[in-house]
Amino acid sequence: MLNVLNKKSIMTLFADPICHYSHRTRFVMSEKNASAEIEFIEAKEFPEDLHELNPYGTLPILVDRDLALFNSRIIMEYLDERFPHPPLYPVDPVSRARSRLLIHRIDQDWYTLMDDIINAGEKKVAKAKKLLRENLIAATPLFAANKYFLSDDFTLVDAVLAPLLWRLPMYGIDLPKEAQAVLDYTKLVTSRETFQESMSDAERDLFESHSLMTG
Repeated sequence: MLNVLNKKSIMTLFADPICHYSHRTRFVMSEKNASAEIEFIEAKEFPEDLHELNPYGTLPILVDRDLALFNSRIIMEYLDERFPHPPLYPVDPVSRARSRLLIHRIDQDWYTLMDDIINAGEKKVAKAKKLLRENLIAATPLFAANKYFLSDDFTLVDAVLAPLLWRLPMYGIDLPKEAQAVLDYTKLVTSRETFQESMSDAERDLFESHSLMTG
């Protein structure tokens, strides 16, 4: 691990250019205006030397001086503490714990379905799309309750949701008018300048290709 770490004099994020987990860490970095280098690596081409940093062979990986972190949630929380302004977690412990629990549920209930949509076989993909669509429709009142997700301020919860919601049309998941609050929320968070800055060239190409196909 020391050999890899010693090569990096500035904070570096190793990220997949189209992965939703990598995207949310880049979104947080953009929100924090963090001075860092981003190296894009496709997951299927995971370099051998990065296994020294993450034995599980997954992205993203953050290197900051002699520290190496993997798991996007751990990385996002580290960035929030490393760059305290603007804070993306509430200050009081009760609200902070609730935000962490929300992120855990989003990961367990929605991100796992997106994982299946991207990686699973045809039958499982269709089921995952149906479930994700139904879950988001059912959650519409939560999106309508505040300006952001269950908060009047932008938080880490929104940074987690935005990359997932942005990908829905690209994977053929269209929400009905009854879920207008979800659509409005998606537009709100993905139109942030920081979200636009966080997108990789591959993600921009994905968006443009989808726009051309759908007219």
